[in-house]
Amino acid sequence: MSEVASLLEELRQRELLAQVSDEAALEAHLESGSRTVYCGFDPTADSLHIGNLVPLITLRRFQRRGHRPILLIGGATGMIGDPSGRSAERNLNTADTVSGWVDRIRGQVEGLVAFGARADADSSAVIVNNLDWTADLTVIDFLREIGKHFSVNQMIQRDSVRSRLEREGEGISYTEFSYMLLQANDYAELAGRYGCSVQIGGSDQWGNIVSGMDLVRRKLGRESFALTLPLITRADGSKFGKTAEGTVWLDARRTSPYAFYQFWLNTADADAVRFLKIFTFLELGEVASIAAEAQEAPERRLAQRRLAEEVTTLVHGPDGLASAERITAALFDGDLAGLSESDLDQLAQDGMGCTDVADAEIGLLAALADSGLAKSRGEARKLVAGNGIRVNGAVQSDVERALDWQDALHGRFYLLRKGKKNWHMLRRTA
Repeated sequence: MSEVASLLEELRQRELLAQVSDEAALEAHLESGSRTVYCGFDPTADSLHIGNLVPLITLRRFQRRGHRPILLIGGATGMIGDPSGRSAERNLNTADTVSGWVDRIRGQVEGLVAFGARADADSSAVIVNNLDWTADLTVIDFLREIGKHFSVNQMIQRDSVRSRLEREGEGISYTEFSYMLLQANDYAELAGRYGCSVQIGGSDQWGNIVSGMDLVRRKLGRESFALTLPLITRADGSKFGKTAEGTVWLDARRTSPYAFYQFWLNTADADAVRFLKIFTFLELGEVASIAAEAQEAPERRLAQRRLAEEVTTLVHGPDGLASAERITAALFDGDLAGLSESDLDQLAQDGMGCTDVADAEIGLLAALADSGLAKSRGEARKLVAGNGIRVNGAVQSDVERALDWQDALHGRFYLLRKGKKNWHMLRRTA
């Protein structure tokens, strides 16, 4: 596959182009110089999730082509709530809560685009908080300087508003109705402060972004552009970014590097190559080669392994990947001796079931029954007698054994295993 000629063509080939305000004009705009492009991220939790990787990685793609990305953290809009894609009002969070989330998210995005010496002078990324220009904006100024440029007739035709108005018994509050104006004002502010001329976002943001374009034109008399990215779903139509345990977060304290790696490793064959295009910076020709190899030997899961390696390194760095691979290998072959204490803490976090134990010792049969590996102590006795239980990798045959922490990994951990895939951890807390 030949090198793509333009950024927009690359996005199209990577299945990342949903809507563009004026594709020919935007392509000429991007090809004629370094431009400033922004995407907003509202702090609705203390961490971003893997769905946010799509716009974050796209900002980096712009940066790699010489453009300057702005990452806007919505300290103001996060206190209002975007109605896009919502069937009901969001809960309103306190200013202190949102402020704390802004700080946490700022730390996460800093590793995903290049700042300072890591980037060319013209393309060094910028992080801004829209609370900086919104906190002191009075109601009168908001209505006179922003509200006057918008027609209610046009606003209620936006998908995010119309869908709520058409839903019987729902409606929309003025609070969320005003969100569109606040986001539009962000575009105008960034256009004035940084010369920003391109906004990107999910396809559900189209109406909000177009409203921002209108405000930039009305207030500043400038040309600006909108580009949206498709909302990612799995090939079977199910929602992307969810597991049986819940959302997959970027923050290692909420989703460990091991669990993060496992999410990508368990990608279905029908999705793996597409996700390599979307979530990695591999050249499209290399992706095509991986796809061909994977088709010849699907049992090796080459596409999934490369996907897990690339995305885990991107989010958690080489050390995070090394830890995830070390844990994966140890659980596969049962050799646990090489696991570090931090590796085991990852498993306790969300890699497997974990029971915290404060006692000086616990009977093996009781541990098996309490953990759910056995339905009762009687069943636990049969499993041990039949050599069906391993403790820290060693087969157990003593039904009277007490786990007293002397043989625990790092003095704190026992990993109980029934069969090949059923695990439970005991972790000492005192």
